Amino acid sequence: MTVSDRLQAVILLTVRLPETAATPLSVKEWNAFYGWLKDKKRDPSSLLKGDPKCLLSDWKDDETRMSQKITLERIESLLNQGAALGFKLEKWYRAGLWTITQSDEEYPERLKGKLGDDAPPVLFGCGSKKKLLGDGGIAVVGSRNADDDDLTFSWDLGRAVAKQGKSVISGAARGIDESAMLGALQSEGTSIGVMANNLLRASTSRKYREHLRFGNLILVSPFSPEAGFNVGNAMSRNKYIYCLSDAAVAVNSAPQKGGTWCGAVQNLKRWKVPLWVKMRKDSEKSGNSELVKEGAESFNDLKDLLPELKGETSDVFYKFFLEWMSKITRDGPLKGEEIAQRSELKKSQMNAWLKRGRSDGKITKLKSPVRYQWHQWQRSLF
Repeated sequence: MTVSDRLQAVILLTVRLPETAATPLSVKEWNAFYGWLKDKKRDPSSLLKGDPKCLLSDWKDDETRMSQKITLERIESLLNQGAALGFKLEKWYRAGLWTITQSDEEYPERLKGKLGDDAPPVLFGCGSKKKLLGDGGIAVVGSRNADDDDLTFSWDLGRAVAKQGKSVISGAARGIDESAMLGALQSEGTSIGVMANNLLRASTSRKYREHLRFGNLILVSPFSPEAGFNVGNAMSRNKYIYCLSDAAVAVNSAPQKGGTWCGAVQNLKRWKVPLWVKMRKDSEKSGNSELVKEGAESFNDLKDLLPELKGETSDVFYKFFLEWMSKITRDGPLKGEEIAQRSELKKSQMNAWLKRGRSDGKITKLKSPVRYQWHQWQRSLF
């Protein structure tokens, strides 16, 4: 096993290792510190090769304006965990885990593009097809303690997403997350699980083992593979679930509290991934009705969300595309190449949906030059 000095330095400085007391740099702290290193034309690997006191002699913590001090003593304490990290990396790699940093080709551009300085500096994962991380998909989120109706719905939704050739992206937690992911996997589809804890344990789980081996599943985490459950981590991973996705479905949520609610509200305000919420007879007691007031779209039945189940030609991804077009062209029309770049769609798929949108009266084509825009005078599908 060969691990670069650069990777070791990034992990030592940003990942909380079990059984160690040092507090790692947060994502914002790391970006401030790494930005300073780049300005000084220094690589993180140099901190392991030379004397940090000499290399950081001109470091001034007040430049970061962080609430917690990034002192030289703190940096040295983190770097001194090298021996412990070596044993951990050996253990993790033997279990089939891998690591990628923002400088690696496999790191998902979606995270860097949508999160900017909030993108995690390192990702741990398992599964043979890292490419899935950049292919998008449908996020499915909801409660751990879901009833049978919502669990069945999530399973069926996972199967439907698989039928469309898209990945289910979720948190791999008990309940809604796991039901949707397994529904997709057992329909020969693909899933991405963004984990807040116990990645190492999950990588050897019987329910995931075959799917990981055959490339249908990726499990990924910005936290140590041996991290236990932590409310802060569970809340934090919401942004990664949404920002890896093309659109999201909230099956259920508690009003004004809980991870599903907080993640959905954050998404509507910051990341703006199109969000649909499931409504039911007792929805007035659910947070989903409140999420509609915050800007989410509602549906009552899976067949409303996925019209192709009724034998129609349209599908949920076309609806997601139209919703997305209504937002990005609000300030003016865009050229085809601009739409392709922003949507990360293949041109053939984009052109098919643009043509269909024009036929449906939802998209207007302008000429000289050719541009496209949401037909604002047409009543919205949503």
